[in-house]
Amino acid sequence: MIKFWLIMIKHFQLQQNRKTIIKVFLFCLFIKNKVHNKLGDFMKNISVWLNDIKRINYPAIETSTECDILIIGGGITGISCGYFLKNSKEKIILVEANQLCEATTAHSTGKLTYLQDDNLKKIRKEYNRETAIKYLDSQIEAINLAKSIIKKHRIDCDFNEVDSYLFTSKKNNIKKLNDIYNLLIDHIDINVSKILPIDNISCIKSLWVKNTYVFHPTKFVLQLAHIISPYIDIYEKTRIINLKFKNNLWHATTNKNINIKAKKIILACHYPFFLIPFFFPFKTTLEKSFLTSSYINDTKNITAINIDKKILSFRYYQNNQFIMLSETNDIGKSINNLKEKEKMLRFMKNNFSLYPTYCWSNHDIITIDYLPLIGKIDNNLFLATGYNTWGMTNGILAGKIISDLILKRNNQYSKLFNPLRKTVNITNFLQNNIKNGISFINSKTNKNKNFYQENVKIIKENGVWYGIYIDDNNQIHKVLNKCPHMKCNLSFNYQNKTWDCPCHGSQFDIDGNIIFGPANHNIKI
Repeated sequence: MIKFWLIMIKHFQLQQNRKTIIKVFLFCLFIKNKVHNKLGDFMKNISVWLNDIKRINYPAIETSTECDILIIGGGITGISCGYFLKNSKEKIILVEANQLCEATTAHSTGKLTYLQDDNLKKIRKEYNRETAIKYLDSQIEAINLAKSIIKKHRIDCDFNEVDSYLFTSKKNNIKKLNDIYNLLIDHIDINVSKILPIDNISCIKSLWVKNTYVFHPTKFVLQLAHIISPYIDIYEKTRIINLKFKNNLWHATTNKNINIKAKKIILACHYPFFLIPFFFPFKTTLEKSFLTSSYINDTKNITAINIDKKILSFRYYQNNQFIMLSETNDIGKSINNLKEKEKMLRFMKNNFSLYPTYCWSNHDIITIDYLPLIGKIDNNLFLATGYNTWGMTNGILAGKIISDLILKRNNQYSKLFNPLRKTVNITNFLQNNIKNGISFINSKTNKNKNFYQENVKIIKENGVWYGIYIDDNNQIHKVLNKCPHMKCNLSFNYQNKTWDCPCHGSQFDIDGNIIFGPANHNIKI
């Protein structure tokens, strides 16, 4: 842009024309800065997977009913469960609190790969080599399931085979990379390289494999939902707020006080909204990552992720977009969204000279032993979550495992992912709960964050804490500043204009309506 204007000035002969061009150029810079300062950026603060999506709108449930199986959650896990159960002759209902594939699935990178940072090494350390290899096999099976489904039903979801790279830019991580290589070498065709086939990313050693894939996760899930809809009753805008087991039946109550009785329930809602049974918040932590998508000319048929402390993951989409994930932290450390976002934008600008067109964030559940939680947790109550950032493969795999358990078929991975397994790492258990405790304490003791501007403040009236946001029209939006889930105080998210829970990731709009759980009640006054 600047070069263009300098050339224009140089080639105009008349002094008056030079002055005019300079004035116009300075005026454009002035307007650009004003707009940037007001809006923060020129990009869409949504996931690229939610842009211009064609949907079939499913109704909200209106009357109480009964079914054999109730699936709670309409992301890749819930829809996959529905797919593998659709021919079971059971009466199945699937409910989604918002719209199908609007939450975690639609905020991922859309990778189907078994080259998953240093996850294999962590699993081997927690258990043994055999367990790590079995997890590797499960991820390969998940990829094969996805391929089979997409091919069989001719699902148009930009499914594409790519090479995947695992790399490091730190010398002290070469041994870790070598350990991962030794885990993989006997099971897959793996190669070693000292460079990445992409400029501007530091790499001193990398591993790369074939037979991995990328896709458009939202297109996949929505088309799969259409395929199963003749067999399964699908409802949107139906939030389950309470579960009770009575007389050998589960009673699920919606936010509109509608009762659904079910013999079996599958929790495919990313983060369970109850505390008992299972005590889920004490067995996991949450990570928050930021993602961007930028238009680019030179696209490549690869994906990559590093094993360094500062996570860097990227892929390409179609022929003109570069998608990157970075700035990953515990959720309690990522409350200043604009700061984290600016770090990522600075990295993109400095390393690639790219200006993102989409920017979003995502939450991932990390388990104590780095294995997913998939299986039965109570009387005919099934859980599928805790994918340790690899939800695309594990979400599809969860559908197969849970359907096999319900239909009493053998599944070689059901024991591996059993949510009731005994974890061996007491240290991780204690560390995770210390982190959760610190997030809770910080939410209580540091309510007015130092990054808040004049339009956001936390006040106390008659013993009750409120959050106030003043919009661009000077309209005041006042909400309760306490998460209904486990009573953490909320932080304001300037990027999304939401109130977020720094403990477990619940999100509310500026008027107090629940957007994402595990909370299941609004915070309206």
